[in-house]
Amino acid sequence: MSIVRRSAGGPTGKSGEDRAGFSQFAARESEFTFYGRSKNLTPLWPMATMSGMEFLVVIVFIGLFIAIFVFAQMQAAQRRQDVAAAAAQRGWRFRPENDRTIEARFPEFSCLREGSNRYGYNIVEGTRGQWPVCGFDYHYETHSTDSNGHSETTTHSFSAVVVDTGLPLSPLMIRPETFLDRFGAAIGFHAIEFESAEFNRQFHVKAPDKHWAFDVIHQGTMEFLLAAPRFTIELAGPRVMAHRSGTFNPGEFEQGVDVIGGIIDRLPDYLIRQWKGAAS
Repeated sequence: MSIVRRSAGGPTGKSGEDRAGFSQFAARESEFTFYGRSKNLTPLWPMATMSGMEFLVVIVFIGLFIAIFVFAQMQAAQRRQDVAAAAAQRGWRFRPENDRTIEARFPEFSCLREGSNRYGYNIVEGTRGQWPVCGFDYHYETHSTDSNGHSETTTHSFSAVVVDTGLPLSPLMIRPETFLDRFGAAIGFHAIEFESAEFNRQFHVKAPDKHWAFDVIHQGTMEFLLAAPRFTIELAGPRVMAHRSGTFNPGEFEQGVDVIGGIIDRLPDYLIRQWKGAAS
């Protein structure tokens, strides 16, 4: 008796191998969902793998970043308005735009040559008596690299005001004393010291010529500076700069001019006579 064996493909006539191949294809197709995600393959959209809490954290972070950016822009706009109002009250001109010529206009001041991408902005210009005055906010950037090779850019801002006295002033810097100054003094790095112990505690003075420093900073000038708002004061050539880390309040541009004026007004008469004699 003969036995007829029916193919495993059944009535359709497909072979077993054909059916196995079709089943594997269908299984692969069923791995994909309508949003393009595979159980075994990398998602087409990374956020598809996030839990609800992770997604919420990302949204909150993005919203916080936008809020900080908008707040910073609002603060900058308000500062422009406040500085413009203070300048107008003094009769000074105001320019809000970036000015990359500040460094070239005042090359004697090294603080204007720090870092890269340097420019002034919120610029006020006018006079104090016969002296030209220029105040500004200043921007620059510094760059660093960590041990893993990742680079980082840091933005710095400060404010300054420059007065052109027309006098042949020698280099001199007067600034508030810091912890590092006191530490340096403790290990033997001494600044110029004056008769007033209180002035020595409050201020750090540097000058190539100590006699010039003593001429400028006499008892009357020390008393004036101890009572005045604190700035870093730099004398160089005919110009004097008052500046400070961080940006000034709008009224502090005028305060800086007044401190500079107070120092110059207290210069000894013999210096003025000496300069006039040399000019004649």
